[in-house]
Amino acid sequence: MMNAIAMAAAVREGRATATEILENCLAAIDAHAEPLCAVTRLLADRARQEAAQVDAMIAAGQDPGPLAGVPYGVKDLFDVAGLPTTAGSSLYADAPPASADAEAISRLRAAGAVLVATLNMDEFAYGFATINARHGTTRNPHGLSRLAGGSSGGSAAIVAADLLPFSLGSDTNGSIRVPASLTGLYGLKPTHGALPMGGVFPFADSFDDIGPFTRSAADMLAVWQVLAGVEAPPPPASFRLARMGGRFRDNIDPDQVAAIDAIAPDSPMLELPDIARARSAAFLITAYEGGALHRDALASDAMAFDPATRDRLIAGSLLPRALYDKAQAFRATFRARIVDLIADHDVLLAPATPCVAPTVDDPRILIDGAMAPARADLGIHSQPISFTGLPSLAAPLLRPGQLPLGLQLIGKPGSEAMLIYFAAMLERQGLVGASPPAAMAAQGDMT
Repeated sequence: MMNAIAMAAAVREGRATATEILENCLAAIDAHAEPLCAVTRLLADRARQEAAQVDAMIAAGQDPGPLAGVPYGVKDLFDVAGLPTTAGSSLYADAPPASADAEAISRLRAAGAVLVATLNMDEFAYGFATINARHGTTRNPHGLSRLAGGSSGGSAAIVAADLLPFSLGSDTNGSIRVPASLTGLYGLKPTHGALPMGGVFPFADSFDDIGPFTRSAADMLAVWQVLAGVEAPPPPASFRLARMGGRFRDNIDPDQVAAIDAIAPDSPMLELPDIARARSAAFLITAYEGGALHRDALASDAMAFDPATRDRLIAGSLLPRALYDKAQAFRATFRARIVDLIADHDVLLAPATPCVAPTVDDPRILIDGAMAPARADLGIHSQPISFTGLPSLAAPLLRPGQLPLGLQLIGKPGSEAMLIYFAAMLERQGLVGASPPAAMAAQGDMT
């Protein structure tokens, strides 16, 4: 499949129609998506209407927008007009339908993009694995016996399998960056609050953000500009780099160490103070806000929840407010210290996940010398960054023939374009880039 920019150019220049592109996309999804367990609802009728509107604009000599005819999908917590917003839960399968699209979907439609599907996730976005009691476990296109990560696993898997050129997910503690790293994609968590959250089912308002998955830095820039409603500034002449040390050098793959040190061999090594305390506070705030959001539903029908989600939400609902307030006060102090610490740097280099994708049959990873549940600990390097509200871009190391693994590019508030430009430079140098799955179906794992 062409990338998003090339696809839009073909439509706008009359070399292809949005309808032709859509039908090819739907046929590919029909032929190849089922083993992934990534799609929750295929929106073929709506997509055909949107594609026809794009073609009609082209025929009338009008510009449909920078993403003309580009098909995409969204995590199953975005409002889609006429459908219930389930957030991956049976609890809301029969909820009243959304009266309007989420703001992000509206912006993409205005730019000519065509919504094709809603995509699998951990129930209520609570997890890093996309193990869903209702829809099943999303599989990694680079090895169907492995997890795709989560909670935006369906959004990652469908793009990594080359069945859609981009998708939208949400990221609270790493739910975009983790699956991007495990499936070999670019995945953006923006500065907290920078992209529109209207019509997105919440998890924890303190941290929730939306962002895209793409297979190239150029596509990431194009989609981000549409979502943000801005035009990116020109790229800088150079980048001031730093490497993240301390806990970011623990639980890290040797290839990540080698890549970071090769990219920025002479850059300073920064160590965030109180990093373990920051992650603990992030867990607490997430649990408290998630528990408070679902307290009434838990009280009325707790057994309707996914058991793995239910117990964590109940625990969060029992946390005292004073403890939550203390964690929020620490967060404000911690963030101010971090913003001051990184003031002289444009891009901070860190791992996105501590390892490659674990297997579905044994969803554990090695953390501090002991096996730990992947559903909780795959975000060990992303969660402290969410805690600060800083923007962060997962960029896939270029390692054909091996399971994907990503770097995390972290910036100052409002520096999303800077991070994408830096990723584009690394892409040109052959250091990062998406690698297609060797054989998506069932020919065994890559190693």
